[in-house]
Amino acid sequence: MADSSSTSNFANPVLNPQVTDQVTTTNATVLGEAPAMAMGSLYQTIGNSVAMAAANAVYAQQQANVTYQTATTVAVKKLIGT
Repeated sequence: MADSSSTSNFANPVLNPQVTDQVTTTNATVLGEAPAMAMGSLYQTIGNSVAMAAANAVYAQQQANVTYQTATTVAVKKLIGT
């Protein structure tokens, strides 16, 4: 069994003020940067959505052009009578 009189890492309740200051500074930095990070993520998501919408519009236009060309070809074929 472990001896109850042995010291552990947590035996000293006094914290180093440099450590607490650094932790506080780090927490403040993270909290201060959070809104900017969130907005950056939002802008990237919006940019991606706009790019996908543009790509979908191009694809739809290409498919419509194929359909229009087919309809024109069939109509001309019927006019010519072949």
